Amino acid sequence: MSFQIRQATLLDLDKLAPLFDGYRQFYGQPADLARARDFLAERLRHHESLVLLALDEHGAGLGFTQLYPLFSSVRTVRTWLLNDLFVAATARRQGVGAALLKAAAEQAHALGAASLSLSTALDNAPAQALYESLGWQR
Repeated sequence: MSFQIRQATLLDLDKLAPLFDGYRQFYGQPADLARARDFLAERLRHHESLVLLALDEHGAGLGFTQLYPLFSSVRTVRTWLLNDLFVAATARRQGVGAALLKAAAEQAHALGAASLSLSTALDNAPAQALYESLGWQR
């Protein structure tokens, strides 16, 4: 599968919102595309998060990751939290998730992050296996 990853903008909401709604449903929330779209629009409009979007060769959304900026007062540095990662069911096991994780790490580094952290549900074994295969540590 051929795909590209780029930073999402407000112009990507129609591609991004269904993926974000799918992500929320994965974690037990009811489907609500309008709410997903509004939430993302606010984050992007106010530059409160960094969203990376994976697109296929036709421009369809395959997956995304969303990072939030944090700071460490003790270390006096910027850090980032990789809060969301989702790949559409039809695009799983094709390298999209791994590519999104690598792109997120590259972006965080380019923005001067001292660290990048993430968390996932304790029973999300596929995600944990992916993270560990890329060198992430518990």
